[in-house]
Amino acid sequence: MNMQNLMAQAQKIQKDIQKKQDEINSTVFTTKNEFVEVEMYGSKKIKKIKILKDTLNDADDIETLEDMLQLAFNESVTQIEQEKEKKLGAYANGLNGLL
Repeated sequence: MNMQNLMAQAQKIQKDIQKKQDEINSTVFTTKNEFVEVEMYGSKKIKKIKILKDTLNDADDIETLEDMLQLAFNESVTQIEQEKEKKLGAYANGLNGLL
């Protein structure tokens, strides 16, 4: 394989990776529990937080709400990481983890 073919192949891989990364970044991941609903882009930017106010009855619910927000954010990030692994894992394995 000559150097030009190798460079062309590398550029194609780079374009494929960027396309998949763009897809992930624009995908909305939604997590919902009894207190909150969180929508987060694959870029890990929050799109929307919805507090399900019908579930809040007293001040003790505030601490629970904070815990539920934390869980929802973390679950959304986990979903994003799983999607990245699914779409980009083959590239990362081939590039010795450079991604």
